[in-house]
Amino acid sequence: MPWSEHFALGVADMDATHRQFIEMADELLAVPDNGFLALFEQLQDHTIRHFEHEKTLMRACHFPAIGEHESEHLRVLGEIAYFANGLRRGRLKSAREYARGLPAWFATHLATMDAALASCLKRML
Repeated sequence: MPWSEHFALGVADMDATHRQFIEMADELLAVPDNGFLALFEQLQDHTIRHFEHEKTLMRACHFPAIGEHESEHLRVLGEIAYFANGLRRGRLKSAREYARGLPAWFATHLATMDAALASCLKRML
């Protein structure tokens, strides 16, 4: 799922972070086995920072669905941590399968939870 402007939410820092996430998720689909762990760990680090930033934004605009949004973030971070740990133990196949599902999850998350957050932030301007 390459980045497309139809993913843009109109909040520059969110759009930049989302673009990076999509690019990294796409790279995971093509990276050779010997580079998968390193790139997966980069995606994990990026996602931690990404979700922390969104938490700050949610608090700034008093986002009404903060609990649901943060719960979703915690779930995904838990999954990524689980597969990263598995990768360190040589379980590549299951992590690759998880990575194949990230674009679909992200498209839904972007169109629902993140779009609502962007709307909340735009009302503050």
